[in-house]
Amino acid sequence: MKIENAVFNIESALLAQSAGADRIELCDNPAEGGTTPGIGVVEIVRRNLNIDMYVMIRPRGGDFHYSKFEFEAMKIDLMNAKRLGADGVVFGILQDDGRIDIDRCRELILLARPMGVTCHRAFDLTRDPMEALEDCVTAGFDRILTSGREPSAVEGTSLISDLQQAAAGRILIMPGVGINAENVRTIVENTGVKEVHFSARTFKESAFQRHNNKINLLDNLPSDSGQFVVDPEKIKAVRQQISDC
Repeated sequence: MKIENAVFNIESALLAQSAGADRIELCDNPAEGGTTPGIGVVEIVRRNLNIDMYVMIRPRGGDFHYSKFEFEAMKIDLMNAKRLGADGVVFGILQDDGRIDIDRCRELILLARPMGVTCHRAFDLTRDPMEALEDCVTAGFDRILTSGREPSAVEGTSLISDLQQAAAGRILIMPGVGINAENVRTIVENTGVKEVHFSARTFKESAFQRHNNKINLLDNLPSDSGQFVVDPEKIKAVRQQISDC
């Protein structure tokens, strides 16, 4: 059973590795669900990480229907990740009718090889999950990250199980969103998946002392200063629950 952790900063990448994660998904902007991290962050994480590093390729928050300029930016970001030694990339592109954009996804996948390629939760916004599954297979993705089209993977367990059966070994199904030590075993046992994805986040206060209370540039955080980081104990607890799966 493999564990993938979504991480949004350098510290979290290192903590995930120390806690026993098999792979990280390196992103920026957690408030927007994850966008492409800066090139400096990718390089520093790669230098200091021994486990697999997958890089998010998402030029902005919002939906997954991209302009020609955004698509070109995705190509550049992907090639930078490849050049810096990423093991894989994570992306998803949709057509305006809600189908997977097979042609554009295939173009990025061909650029990415021999790296691994995951279709992220753009999958959960498609018009039909089984159609999207087949489109992902056709495009050439290695795996699909999904919450089963529900707010959390535990709520989407039924569809995740159906997708796992329909995939029939052609593509990996990896549940994510809301997974923790209390529910991971139930999800795994009821779906038959071989990988899980979660963030295991906690808020860490900063040593920074604030001197200007007139301006708050950190209004998306629970405190005046600090950042969300991976909690190693949460990763270890999940690992313990599925150690025999």
